[in-house]
Order: sequence, then structure tokens, then C-alpha cells
Amino acid sequence: MSEHPADRRRFKRIAFDARTELRQGDYTWPVKLIDLSLKGLLIERPAPWLGNRQKDFYVDIHLSEDVDIEMDVQLTHDEHGQLGFVCRHISLESIERLRRLIELNLGDEQELERELGALIEI
Repeated sequence: MSEHPADRRRFKRIAFDARTELRQGDYTWPVKLIDLSLKGLLIERPAPWLGNRQKDFYVDIHLSEDVDIEMDVQLTHDEHGQLGFVCRHISLESIERLRRLIELNLGDEQELERELGALIEI
């Protein structure tokens, strides 16, 4: 029996709406953020879509006027009008902001600690 990717997911996704930009080279797309986790994010595919799957992307999630979560990401899937990305690099400052955001949305500190442990194992 084959496993569905959602069955293997170790990181809880949280639905979150924030102004988000995706960049690659000279291209910048304002995108709709669907959800995010400690390991990546899901967005609506922008139109026109000219992204190169073979190269990394940069994402900037604006939490407020002067607070952002920034990460280098890699496209992992393009299905049903949605793009899924896995985080390849994130600064300590951005991971702390993401951790706090997920902690507030999960409402369960033990669940967050399990996810952080799983992230360290990767």
C-alpha cells in the first residue's frame, strides 16, 4: 500500500493569512498564503506562473509593518492550483517568529515541542 504524503506529514499546518511575496531571480509574485508549518508553506499558484522548479525561491511573509518571516524554499509540488514549498534555509530570527506564530495557533506547547524535535531529526 502506498502512503499519501499527508499521512507522512509530521508538522502541523496552520492556516494563516498574511501579505506574502515569492521571488526567484528577477521575478516577484504577490501570493496568497494558504498555510505554513515549521518545515514549509502552501500558496495559491500565481498567474502568470513563470517559476523554475529547478531553482530555489525566496519567500517573505509580512506579519506586520516591520516584522517578517523570510526563508529560502524549494518547490516540492504544483497541484490543483497550489504550490507547496519546503524550507531550505531560515534565519534564527525568522524561525523564532515562526515558532511563536505556530505556538500561538496550536495552543499546545507539548505538540510544538514534538514538532521542534522532529525538525531537528531531519
